[in-house]
Amino acid sequence: MKRMIKRIGALVLGAVILGTSSMAVCAADRNYTYNYDWWGDVQGSPDFYTVSSVYTSTDLGLDVNLSAPQGLFVSGSLMYLCDTGNNRIIELEKVSRNEIEVRRIIEEFKGDVEITTFSSPTDVAISEEGDFYIADKGNSRILKLDKDLNYLMQFDKPIDSTLDPEAGFQPSKIAIDTAGRVYCVAIGINKGLIKYENNGEFSGFVGATKVRFDWTDYIWKKLATQEQRDRMESFVPTEYDNLYMDYEGFIFVVEGDQQEDQLKENTDSAVRRLNLLGNDILVRNGEWYTYGDLYMGSGGGYEGPSSFKDVTAFDNDVYICMDEKRGRLFGYDQQGRMLFACGGNGNMDGYFKKPAALDHMGHDLIVVDSLDCSLTLFTPTEFGSLVYQAMEQFDVGEYDASEVSWRQAMELNGNYDLAYIGIGRALLSQERYEEAMDYFVLKYDADNYSKAYRQYRKEWVEDHIGIIIAVILALFLIPMSIGKVKAIKHEIDIADIFRR
Repeated sequence: MKRMIKRIGALVLGAVILGTSSMAVCAADRNYTYNYDWWGDVQGSPDFYTVSSVYTSTDLGLDVNLSAPQGLFVSGSLMYLCDTGNNRIIELEKVSRNEIEVRRIIEEFKGDVEITTFSSPTDVAISEEGDFYIADKGNSRILKLDKDLNYLMQFDKPIDSTLDPEAGFQPSKIAIDTAGRVYCVAIGINKGLIKYENNGEFSGFVGATKVRFDWTDYIWKKLATQEQRDRMESFVPTEYDNLYMDYEGFIFVVEGDQQEDQLKENTDSAVRRLNLLGNDILVRNGEWYTYGDLYMGSGGGYEGPSSFKDVTAFDNDVYICMDEKRGRLFGYDQQGRMLFACGGNGNMDGYFKKPAALDHMGHDLIVVDSLDCSLTLFTPTEFGSLVYQAMEQFDVGEYDASEVSWRQAMELNGNYDLAYIGIGRALLSQERYEEAMDYFVLKYDADNYSKAYRQYRKEWVEDHIGIIIAVILALFLIPMSIGKVKAIKHEIDIADIFRR
């Protein structure tokens, strides 16, 4: 409740300072990279990422131009791009920092099946053994091919009594785990992720979204007749838009098509991290919720909340969400604190017309624009590299080095809240509790301040235990001594009276 009150108060204060939410959107537009401070105000920032290269069909030397590319998968130095409109998959290789080359174009495969070509492939994944898993949407199947493009098996529409037998099967996004199990997002199926075992057997649905409904509609349904209820819209879960399997085997999922009121009521719905049971285990300890832009007004040519259409996660537990509506990238750390927001809609490098897919290579980001038919390669700037370096140093226990890196990042951006918190956490881990408290209090980090204060209090007590004991003894002994003296004096006075 305290956190909710603080968030509401901060939003109100931010609205007063900025005037309206549309002004906040415009403020974000003036900065390519920005963040939100503790109060929810937009703070311009040094760029976290810079555009390294933009590749179009001409840059890649393709005879047939890209057409509505939809999917992207990175494996080592290789990238696999689903050229959906041309019914093919393009294998690319990053041969240097700013150079990508086409290795091969995959338009068909070998095998004893009727159709050996693709139809509107929308996603691809590569296993550790080099096997291909392809969401062949137009052919209503998920293909498994070996590294030499020989047909191995396919995953068809799930056989489930709750699914409409007349409806088609349109797999749009897929992910695979180390055991060869396939997780799929399919158009028109809102029961969560479709899960297949490695033998192709459908084994159920995972992580269905929460059902959303309006209480007035719910009450009306209870009072309405059966005929009226039949004509009403049903309360059903919504579909996921994309998924990503992280290095620990957990699945990030995003849900983009949401209204502002729905998103604020279900603040965990924009991005989730699912375990094997389908439970959301994403940590949300940041000052603000992980649903992109805080301000959802119609200013700046936008209307409504951010619409996450893809997500990718690094090995340092940072995850990046891609906003299709505003053409932006939002980075969050493992605690759910926003690291950066950047991008926008437009024709310049680093801006997008319709971003469709996102993946990473190391700390580099690759974004596919389906309307512009291009790939944009982002590399971290000095500021971004310092932030990543500080986080990774802290994670491996190099607290002194992490403090140095955070201080260097703070020199580049004195308004960066996470730099202060990062320094404080590094000092806390070095047992420099009083110094850590100073940094936490600057950025209103009550949780970490409490941790530092408890340790500082404990340390102070241990250092002054002798004085504390002496004071306690004095508080007891001095009154006792005074009382004893007074009692003796009283007895003496009484004895003198009797002697007289």
